[in-house]
Amino acid sequence: MSKELFEHLGKLSTEQRNPRSMNLDSLSTEEILKLINSEDKLVPVAVENEIPHIAQAVEHVVEAFKHGGRLIYVGAGTSGRLGILDASECPPTFGSPHEMIVGVMAGGRDAVFRAKEGSEDRADDGEQAMIDMRVTRKDVVCGIAASRRTPYVVAAINKAKELGAKTLYVTTNPRAEFDLDVDVAICAEIGPEVLAGSTRMKSGTAQKLVLNMITTTSMVRLGKIYENMMVDLQMNSKKLEERAKRVVMIVTGLEYEEAAKYLEMAGGHVKTALVMILSGVDADEAKERLKKANGFVREALKHVGEDK
Repeated sequence: MSKELFEHLGKLSTEQRNPRSMNLDSLSTEEILKLINSEDKLVPVAVENEIPHIAQAVEHVVEAFKHGGRLIYVGAGTSGRLGILDASECPPTFGSPHEMIVGVMAGGRDAVFRAKEGSEDRADDGEQAMIDMRVTRKDVVCGIAASRRTPYVVAAINKAKELGAKTLYVTTNPRAEFDLDVDVAICAEIGPEVLAGSTRMKSGTAQKLVLNMITTTSMVRLGKIYENMMVDLQMNSKKLEERAKRVVMIVTGLEYEEAAKYLEMAGGHVKTALVMILSGVDADEAKERLKKANGFVREALKHVGEDK
């Protein structure tokens, strides 16, 4: 098995030596930085090439959310941490329930803060994680692994599929080498890393971009954005309270004190405050209009003035 793994790793594009960085150890500080930066510029193009597949992934995620399902990220090392990062940032940004998007990490919670080498090889733990998460056909499970091969992640994805969930996979090796049975594979081919095998670099950047695109686009599709403003954020910190006021001020043209007053009447809910102000209705009516519009502010405002 060790020799088989050795040979497999040797074939991965992310494990190859980058011909453009062969003299990395002889460069000056600024030259190293410029080289890293020039390689990083290749990442958005690689991600762009995968947009049709990312779009398919979004459709599955939106469908799951509409029917009470979850998006569950599964990863190890850098990939696992990126999944947890994206999941943890969605509730304050979009007002989504904490259980709606979750991250599962090889090695558990402790591995988020301190590397636990070897945990990624425990396939049984990956299967058990899906059982513990009570994955169902309502859910979408997204594996994240630069190499594609991570046993913990592969086993988790296979188990999730067995349990009826839709499955996604985000990797940074070529599609031609992808051989897992998943609903959507996203293969951002970023090529060799500046530092051979250090997938915390370009691979991590590509994965972060892809996860940002999946969740942000899904939330737009669910009506949690008005124009290009976050209107479903949770006012659970001073910063977010002030951001909520700023959103209301920008969209409506109100002054600070008026925006704060409407937010208070709306129970701190930005979307309700916006519909109240722009439609000239009270909080109860604003909530009713939003309910009929499935939470979309633009739709809730569509008939403003027609009933006067």
